[in-house]
This record gives sequence, C-alpha cells and structure tokens, in this order.
Amino acid sequence: MSPTTPTVEMHPQRWGDPAAATDLPATALGLVELAFGLQDRPAVTDATPPGSALDATLLDGLRELVGAEHVLTDDETRTLRTRGKSTTDLLRARAGDLTDAPDAVVRPDGHDEVAAVLAWASEYRVAVVPFGGGTSVTGGLAARRDGFAGVVSLDLVRMKRLLAVDEVSMTATLEPGLRGPEAEALLAGHGLTLGHYPQSFEHASIGGFAATRSSGQSSAGYGRFDAMVVALTAATPTGPLVLGSSPANAAGPDLRQLLLGSEGAFGVITSVTVRVRRTPAVTTYEGWRWSSFDAGSDAMRTLAQAGLLPTVIRLSDESETAINLADPASIGGTEDPGCLMITGYEGTASQVDSRRAAVSAVLAGLGGAPLGTEPGEKWSHGRFGAPYLRDAMLDHGVLVETVETATFWSHRQRLYADVKAALQAALGEGSLVLCHVSHVYETGCSLYFTVAARQVEDPVAQWQAAKAAASDAMIAAGATITHHHAVGTDHKPWFALEIGEVGVRVLRAVKAELDPAGILNPGVLIP
Repeated sequence: MSPTTPTVEMHPQRWGDPAAATDLPATALGLVELAFGLQDRPAVTDATPPGSALDATLLDGLRELVGAEHVLTDDETRTLRTRGKSTTDLLRARAGDLTDAPDAVVRPDGHDEVAAVLAWASEYRVAVVPFGGGTSVTGGLAARRDGFAGVVSLDLVRMKRLLAVDEVSMTATLEPGLRGPEAEALLAGHGLTLGHYPQSFEHASIGGFAATRSSGQSSAGYGRFDAMVVALTAATPTGPLVLGSSPANAAGPDLRQLLLGSEGAFGVITSVTVRVRRTPAVTTYEGWRWSSFDAGSDAMRTLAQAGLLPTVIRLSDESETAINLADPASIGGTEDPGCLMITGYEGTASQVDSRRAAVSAVLAGLGGAPLGTEPGEKWSHGRFGAPYLRDAMLDHGVLVETVETATFWSHRQRLYADVKAALQAALGEGSLVLCHVSHVYETGCSLYFTVAARQVEDPVAQWQAAKAAASDAMIAAGATITHHHAVGTDHKPWFALEIGEVGVRVLRAVKAELDPAGILNPGVLIP
C-alpha cells in the first residue's frame, strides 16, 4: 500500500510548501523593527547549477538499472536536490551558490534497485547522497566531490509503501521514502499511529528519521525514533544488512545502531519495522506558568524521575516566553510572563484523565500555575510553522538559526549559561538568544536554542562563527554536540572530540568494511 497524494516539493531557497510562505504580519514586523531595525531586503539570486559531470556512458548505465525516466539531469530537479534547509544552506541558495548540486537525481524502486545503484557507483567511483525529505540542517546532504567522477542524489521518493502491519505484535514495516504525513495516513487506515512529530514532520521522511536518530515533539510519550525501530533492512556496497529478529536479544552488540544515526554513510536504509500504537481517542494540550526556567526545569525532572511524563512536555525560558507571548499592546507592561510550559496528553479518555490529573497535581504542588488549554492549543496549531517564520525574518535581513544539545540534569544550568553566553558574545549587541527544554529523560534533558541577529555583510561567516562558539561551549561543558539534528558536515570537528580517537577509528573501520570505495555520502558524519 502506498499513498496517492503527490509529494510537495520544498522551494529551493525556502522551507516547506511554497504555497504556505508568508511575509511577517504587521505586529511581528513591528517587533523586528524595534529589535533590529528595518533593513533593505537582501538580494536573492536565481541561478542554474553547473553542468552535469557524468558522461553519457555513465548515465546510460544508470538508466539501465532504474529506467530512463527515473534518471533526471534537468536543472530544476538537480536544484531541488541541492543541500538541505539550514540557514546557511538557504543563504547560499539565495546568493545563487549551487556548487553542491548533484550531477543526476536517481530514483530507484525497492531494495534491489538501490543495491544495483550502489554497485554501479562503487565500480565507477561516483558519490551517492541518499535523499529522503531534504530537511537536514547540519550539512548532511552536501557530499564531498573531490576524487569522484560525479555525485548523484539517490532520491527515495518512489519507495513509499506500507509493506506490512502486524496488529498482534503492534509493528509496521515502512519504506524509507514515506514522508511523515504519508506514513501517518497509511497507518491511520489500520487505526494505528507512529506518533513521531519532529518540527520537520510535514516534509521529513521515514528513512531520514532513522538515519538521523530523530526525536519528535511527542517523544516523552512515544519515544525517540531509534527506540521505535525493531528491525531494518539496508543496502550497502558490500551486501545487504537485515537486522532485528526479535523485540530484544543478547546476540552481541546491536548492529541496528550502526545504521540508526549513520546519515547514509554506511548504507541506505530500504525498510524499517517500527513499533506502533493505537490512534489516540483523545488529545489535549495545556499551558503552565513557572516563575523561572530553573523552577520549571526542576519540575520536569521530578516528573521524569517519577515516571509521570505526559505525551508532550516542553519549557521555554524567560526570553523565549516573552517573545512568544509578545503583544504590541502589552509591550512596556510590568507583568512578568515567567516561563511557559506546554504539556500534552494522548490516549483513551480514561488514560488522558488519569495521567493529566496525576501530572497536574505534581506541577501544582511544585509551584506551577495552570493556564488552561489555550496556550497548549495555540502551540499545537503552530508547531510546524517556525521554519516559515525564519524565512520571513531572513527576507528582512535578520539572521535566525538554531542549535541543540543535551546533558545530564546536574549539568543543565552550566550548559544553558555557557552556550547562551557564547552565542551572545559571538553575535554581539542586540542579538536575541532564546532557549527551551525540548526533550526530557530520567537522567537529563535537551536544550534547544534559537538565535536572531541583524545580518552582517557575510551572514554565512557570521553564523559559522557563532555556531563554532556554541559548539565549543557544549564540548567544554561535557555535553553532546547534537541531541537530534545529527552530525552532517557541520558538527564533525566536535563530534570527533565527543567520541575520542578510538571512537573515530571504529567509525572509519566500519566505513571501510561496508563502503570500501567510500562512495556513500563522502565527507558526512565520519571525522
């Protein structure tokens, strides 16, 4: 079974559905003017990619493998498969820089065709970049070209089937090209849900969720995507990997973890079997106010360690709360908005009622003030809209980008302070640094920072300097370089520090064994 709705292509210089792009509303434009001043709109340059480096003989070989109509070399398709959607990716695209465009876009259908393309690429030394939804924000789609005859984008858009449903074991097997909404629609036909909702949900793919070890906004209730995967199949240049024969085992190290988070550098995931749940009968969201970020964070830790987490829980710091709640009519007022926490509950009516009552009792007892359902519903309705707002801010000369990390509870305050200070120092006076706790565990949490600053003459260099400062602060604090955005090319120097010299050698050895010609996403992930 596969979805019948066509995939919406994201704009090459913007996020998401081109039809959904909007300018800043008047109230938000007023806030931008107040914070950064209004600037002339930065110039946007339309460009065409360099000509394909693959000669006719190589292209003919590809056509024999997947069909001539599934090997595309036109400028428009190649442009749409150039890089991901980080702010620096968008800034380069807006400046007309398409140097990372693939030489061809290849669309295989099924494991065997993927394996055939990898064998062809290994023989002729052509780099292969697996492409799911194109939502990478860490340079995960910008393969190294040096030393290769060319670069092809392995577009998995034809692999969109729900292959199997096991309602006894509560698992489903999905192909990697399914986008988030497509997978949920297919599962809904069986009364099931995956429940994985990262901010990229509308455009990211099942294969991308697995290859980047994605975490969603409902992970407190459903778990991270890697925890949902019970089995997978992958094509590698040296043969297939078929992993996951039981719900748990002691049969050596879990080799599924070699592919989960591997970003296409070890193989191409061609199917995943995931744990699914019944479609919830009731869904509700609400808001809570906390006097400080520390107080709200301590409340989250208490819930996590008591085993009382709701399906959704997130907490904005004072700055993010003030921005999110800002209203021109209230600017200059004296009321302190504190810190906003969003909680959400899904399940049967009785499950939601009992969990909500238990959580609410703990939060109220710790000093939280209930705000009712309006803040939660507002967040729910706008939960996938922030990247569109980023585009609109870029249109007005405001640099907007995010970084995220994770640490243990005992290190949270230091990590928060150090990363925030590093970003503010790097971006200078007038910059905004906002933060929220995006995911929580018994032992720690993830911190997600959003920054805004007036663009300078070279905004790419401006952000790279700030990103480096924040990354240095994360490693110095003993935290991870990424909780859910993956490594890509952007995080590699700090990833090497995080895992150490032996860890780097292990990854290089795995790469050499599974991909001896080095054609899979070269330059990505492996330090």
